[in-house]
Formats: sequence, structure tokens, C-alpha cells
Amino acid sequence: MPEQRNPTMTTRTYREHYRRQFIGAGYSGRAHLGFVLAFSLGGLAVSIGQLEAVRALEWLTVPLAFVYANLAEYLGHRFVMHRKVPGLGLIYKRHAGQHHVFFTRDHMALDDWRDAKAVLFPPILMIFFFGVFATPVALLLAWMFSANVAWLFLATGLAYYLNYELLHLAYHLPEGSRWLRLPFLSRLRRLHHVHHDTALMASHNFNITYPIGDWLFRTRA
Repeated sequence: MPEQRNPTMTTRTYREHYRRQFIGAGYSGRAHLGFVLAFSLGGLAVSIGQLEAVRALEWLTVPLAFVYANLAEYLGHRFVMHRKVPGLGLIYKRHAGQHHVFFTRDHMALDDWRDAKAVLFPPILMIFFFGVFATPVALLLAWMFSANVAWLFLATGLAYYLNYELLHLAYHLPEGSRWLRLPFLSRLRRLHHVHHDTALMASHNFNITYPIGDWLFRTRA
């Protein structure tokens, strides 16, 4: 359930409270996005630069890693961000307790760039997710198959992460944003807006990107 608050507190009031408590005076949403881009594109460049004479079968890593990333996104969102898991309470609090209170189905748009703090992953969570879902698997793949497979897995994971962050940010842009003119965005955005319905957020539409996990586990609404 979302963070407990006074029943009379409006979304606007909560946003003002969140900004005072969690957004420092020096925070820049554009700089935060810049860090996400630098982390993702830099890591992607390093991973691609390590590839050597990739064989045909090794390229299969890319679609398989894409599906793995989609399921990791789904499972992490459903069972960590919307469930209280011992030791991972910070993730639950930030997502279900803050993000879903800051953004409700009727108030989904950022008011300005500083509100990106309530959308983009903080660096500590980026390290957590890559530490849990990517690095151990990459090491295992390097041992079982080849270095190319491991680097392709990491490259796909980084590209998927960047895709996740950009799509999620787009879903919370104001209605008049030119980015929302992209044809594929409207349908994905609608699915995410449905997820922000308080009656559905803990049971439906857990994929932020593409609803593969939601289709597989029948949680798409």
C-alpha cells in the first residue's frame, strides 16, 4: 500500500511535502538524466568494445537477454517494489510509498524537471539491480560459454535499462510534450497510467516497458 498520509492530503500537498523532504536545493533533473545516459551509454560502449569475432550463435544472447531483462523488470516491480521484502524496504518505500503517491492516475505529469527525482532510479538502486540481476549472470555466462556472450548480455542489459528509464520518464511528461507524438508511446503510456490506479497498482501492469511479463503471467489490464 502507498505511504500512510492524512486522508485530506491532496496530491499537490504531498508533492510539496516530497520536494521539501527529498529533493535537495542542488538537485537537477537534467543532470540526473545526464548521469543515466552517461552510465548506460558508457557501459554499452565498453561492453561492445570488448567483443571479438562474435559467432552467429553468440548473437542469440541479445534476444534471450532482452527477454531475461523484461522478466527481471516484471518480477522486480511486482515482488520487490510492491511487496515488503526483508532487507529491501527502501525500494518498496521509494516506489509504492512515494512514487505512487506523487503520481496518481489523475495526476501523472511532472510539474517541472526537478520532479524527475520521483521517476528516475537513484544511483544506489542502479547498482543494486545490476549487482543482483546482471553481474552474477554475466560471470556465469563467461564461465559457461564465452566472454562474447557475457559482454553481449551486459550490453543488452544496459540498453534495456536506458530504454526503461526513457520510457518511464516519457509516461510522466505533460500532455503537450512533443515526445508523446511517437506512435508507440501512447499505448505503453496508457498501460502505465492504468498501473497507477490505486486499485490496480499491486496486481496489474507491472512491465514498465513492453508487457511480455504481464502477458505471460496474465496481469495485464
